[in-house]
Amino acid sequence: MDDRYLGRTESTSNLMVRDDYSATGGLQLFTTVPALNEAASYLAQTTSYFTRCFAADVDLDEGQELITMTSEQDSRLLAENQSTAFEQCGDDSTSSSTNVVMGASSVGSSSWSRNEQLVSNRFFQNGSSIFKDLVDRARKTVRGSADDIGWLQQATDMPPVEDGTKRFLEILESIRNNEHKLPNSVVYLLIPGLFSNHGPLYFVNTKTYFSKMGLACHIAKIHSEASVDKNAREIKQYIEEIFWGSGKRVLLLGHSKGGVDAAAALSLYWSDLKDKVAGLVLAQSPYGGSPIASDILREGQLGDYVSLRKMMEILICKVIKGDMQALEDLTYDRRKEFLRKHQLPPELPVVSFHTEAGITPSVLATFSPVAHAELPIITPLADGQPTKLAVVMPLGAAMAACAQLLQVRYGEKSDGLVTRRDAEVPGSVVVRPEQKLDHAWMVYSSSTNDPVEMDASKVCEALLTLLVEVAQKRRHEIANKDE
Repeated sequence: MDDRYLGRTESTSNLMVRDDYSATGGLQLFTTVPALNEAASYLAQTTSYFTRCFAADVDLDEGQELITMTSEQDSRLLAENQSTAFEQCGDDSTSSSTNVVMGASSVGSSSWSRNEQLVSNRFFQNGSSIFKDLVDRARKTVRGSADDIGWLQQATDMPPVEDGTKRFLEILESIRNNEHKLPNSVVYLLIPGLFSNHGPLYFVNTKTYFSKMGLACHIAKIHSEASVDKNAREIKQYIEEIFWGSGKRVLLLGHSKGGVDAAAALSLYWSDLKDKVAGLVLAQSPYGGSPIASDILREGQLGDYVSLRKMMEILICKVIKGDMQALEDLTYDRRKEFLRKHQLPPELPVVSFHTEAGITPSVLATFSPVAHAELPIITPLADGQPTKLAVVMPLGAAMAACAQLLQVRYGEKSDGLVTRRDAEVPGSVVVRPEQKLDHAWMVYSSSTNDPVEMDASKVCEALLTLLVEVAQKRRHEIANKDE
């Protein structure tokens, strides 16, 4: 793994909160903003001061119970003390009995004093616990997904990756020179990502590009807002229908959640698909999880404080009639749970591709066409066709804002939605281009027509060409082992 993608920057101030909630040098809570680091340090020190104040008054042993007496119990105790005193001293011992009564009263008063002290101590003990709970929650919110990002690269039981960036760039340059090597002996299946059902132009340019080269290419019409398990079953059916209809194996390219769905289909149903699939490309896919999804949905994260989870539930479940689990499946907790049980088969050729979004001011002026609106015919045109108006959205600006957020909060490079480290699939050939490309660029061409910007359709061709080479190399390795 290249160090330049680790995304860790040094800060002028280090902070670590120990178990006793005091601040000390070490782990950074905010990796890129010293002012936030200082604020977090001040909060931790203040909380530690209050915690020590509460703890100073607590002298209860662990497990000690608080015992209180009712007024009836106190009266009975006084009566028993008085009776015992009269029996010992006699009826004419007025002064003595008075002293005994006063002594009994003193005993009761002492009991009440002791109970009041216990109540006071218990109050301070509860106060200390409340402060600790608040600090725990605050620390969890501040840390966010910092401990989860890149967890796949830290897992010792995952296979290593291979850097294929150089070979990818060579293939891409050949494609620009009109050298195309994709075989027509396979069928190409594009798997769209989350919310693709509401973007009619999603992958359309790439499909048209492949068709012009005479290649069989399909876009999987899955419910993009469905769960990973449901989409995995639908992709399995797509692959089987294509194979039995054409007699050709299938090369898959999944973008964003589409890559996660495709990988799940091959992990869950590999015994049925191993003879029907030639390889898989995951482009900008949150294979390890997404900090955006986790920070919105997990308890104690940002979504808890601004009702973001509730807003997403309304949007996904009510407005677009989807399943909230589609977003939940992209959190780190869900991805860890799934990948511990279901990993990609080691013999499957896999290429993973990830990028970094640009955050320059020029990005704010970038608009991406996501659909076409047909205008009513006012004046008949020469060809009799209605006028089409492009529906554009500032997706580049939105991706830049999210990328800036992830950079400031976690010091992580991302395409706006997926960090570079979470997009690397263990055991795959990884492509890490240096050019600034956001998450929406892969499927929606921008309206800038920048000649320097990579063409998404040609990048997809280059990725699939690299995948074909990886598959051929795997077959030679397996053949050599068999010999």
